[in-house]
Amino acid sequence: MPEDIKLGTLHRDVLIDNWCESLRQVARVGVPVVCYNFMPVFDWTRTQLAMPMPDGSTALAYDDVALSKVNLARGTGDLPGWSTAYTAEELNMLLAKWKSVGISQLWDNLAYFPERVVPVAAESGVKLAIHPDDPPWPVFGLPRIITSANALRKLLSLVDSPANGLTFCTGSMAASADNDVPAMVREFSSRGRIHFMHCRNIKRTAIRQFHEAPHPTRFGDVNMLAVLTALCSANYLGPVRPDHGRMIWGETGQPGYGLHDRALGAMYLQGLWEGLQSPVAQNYSTFSMQTLLTTVAT
Repeated sequence: MPEDIKLGTLHRDVLIDNWCESLRQVARVGVPVVCYNFMPVFDWTRTQLAMPMPDGSTALAYDDVALSKVNLARGTGDLPGWSTAYTAEELNMLLAKWKSVGISQLWDNLAYFPERVVPVAAESGVKLAIHPDDPPWPVFGLPRIITSANALRKLLSLVDSPANGLTFCTGSMAASADNDVPAMVREFSSRGRIHFMHCRNIKRTAIRQFHEAPHPTRFGDVNMLAVLTALCSANYLGPVRPDHGRMIWGETGQPGYGLHDRALGAMYLQGLWEGLQSPVAQNYSTFSMQTLLTTVAT
């Protein structure tokens, strides 16, 4: 998402027109869902790209205290994952533009976008799916607004159309202990407004401190069984991805996007989904949670 749209500059109308034309083009080749975010300057932010885990793997991690020690005066060279994103001059100029934009103005700027884009998406047969802020709180003093159930409700109310929907990222939302992730999935999937699921797990280790974890429920703070149960109950038919994963078995490459752990995550999610759709699992209310887990596992 161009910063001019998020900032609400005079140039945004040209960029939004380009966005609309892009939607028409992707619709022509059969793309059903377009994911976007509205995070100022930085999107997903971490303070450690290879946190050592007890099993020998490494994982992406975030620590608010560590983030406060990052010196942006030299650009993004000290920020993991963003080392080549901005020079010091580029970043300082951009941050100066954001100084006058608070939460209220950012909401106004966001509202301007779907009002113009959602009708085009609906006409083209494409569903828009906004990604939550990751993590769901301000970073470097920059406002973040897609952070909670109330924020998602507000976003959907801006343009009440099935084409205006969500990319629901369990890991992003679960980083805040205030967010009841399974309840949120139940609410928004039952309304038909989740168009893309990012199912990954995280483990909170302190306030505004977490690391990414293996996908199974027992390793993190996301009850993945409850999440998929909610989706299954709502007859969710959209795409699901394991999203990020650990780096395991000596794998190298882009941190968070190793093939092995994401493949394991995909198979875990597929196993849960197949189990939930079985005749026994559909009557899970008569079983204990442990019985259901055993049923799914076998």
